[in-house]
Amino acid sequence: MKWRLDRGQIEVLDDAMVDVLRRKTPAERIEMIAAAHRTARHLIEAGIRQRNPEWDEQQVQAESLRRLNCGAD
Repeated sequence: MKWRLDRGQIEVLDDAMVDVLRRKTPAERIEMIAAAHRTARHLIEAGIRQRNPEWDEQQVQAESLRRLNCGAD
């Protein structure tokens, strides 16, 4: 199988995964989204701290929020 890593690539879920997701309750789906958001936030914060070790927690949180809201790198 050849993998494409361009904007023209369309992601298609495996039938088994589709079945698993369909069986989830709305609450389980919301929790999945919340967990993904937490993971993204932690990864962004870790990257900010690594690149800016002199920043305090308030600066890290402000930059993290800016990136999550605006989609900046």
